[in-house]
Amino acid sequence: MLKGLHFLLTYQCLYECDHCFLYCGPRMEGTFTIEQIEKAIVQGIETGIESIYIEGGEPFLYYPLMLETLRVAKKLNLERCIVTNCYWANSERDAELWLEPLVEIGIDDLSVSNDEFHSDDPEHSPAAIAYKVAKKLGLPAGSICLSKPVVVIKGKGRKGEPVVSGDVVFKGRAVDKLTEGLPRRKFDCFTECTQEDLQNPSRVHLDPFGEVMVCQGLSIGNIWKKPLARIMADYAPHKHPIIGPLLKGGPAELARVYGLPEGDSYVSECHLCYLIRKKLIDQFPEYLCPKQVYGIS
Repeated sequence: MLKGLHFLLTYQCLYECDHCFLYCGPRMEGTFTIEQIEKAIVQGIETGIESIYIEGGEPFLYYPLMLETLRVAKKLNLERCIVTNCYWANSERDAELWLEPLVEIGIDDLSVSNDEFHSDDPEHSPAAIAYKVAKKLGLPAGSICLSKPVVVIKGKGRKGEPVVSGDVVFKGRAVDKLTEGLPRRKFDCFTECTQEDLQNPSRVHLDPFGEVMVCQGLSIGNIWKKPLARIMADYAPHKHPIIGPLLKGGPAELARVYGLPEGDSYVSECHLCYLIRKKLIDQFPEYLCPKQVYGIS
């Protein structure tokens, strides 16, 4: 049963971060309307959700829409959480202007992205300012800090195996920007999905085009075509052309079924899975969408 609905409020963002697995940026299309938000939340209530997350892209780019989404969720007694890069916190006074309405409405979490991907100086970044002010205002806040991938040696002596360390998930823009020079392993090492519960998802991402995604770019239905409750009731993961092989044997099985996208070695499970999915977009457009998440305009 679903517990959480994560709204990708918009695919737009001021930044084009190298690690972004949604390929967000200033020119990306897709933003919810308030009517769509209301309909989606009602559908979520029918499935038993208890919380919503407002993400992006950058949700503060559509500030009035974000606030109204919070108000709608509050009326329905849902937990309310936000993820932001805090581009708006140029000073403490500015941060107060943006955050005080959130205090009035009430939220359960404010996650600020504060790392080298978002700022050259994370200790004095807009996110650091926003975090400080949020705490002063009594808002529950936390920092999302991703480290850039580095190569470390696993094991001792000359036979140590080079592996990748860091928090980056290798899908989306990260595949194009951050995989070069990193150690790789044979495709048949990747025998399970380590990021998502594909068998029994407790939360899904919902984008402005109506796609219900168990992983970004991996759809199980569209709520503008079929109600969310029906999508979840009909969810048969082993029959899904992409999820089925992943459950059987991870990205390695997906590769055996559809062929390797390139070479035979990859940085991680997500790296291999993402490249296979990108290769299959035209074969399974209903399940691998929207194309822009794969860097295809």
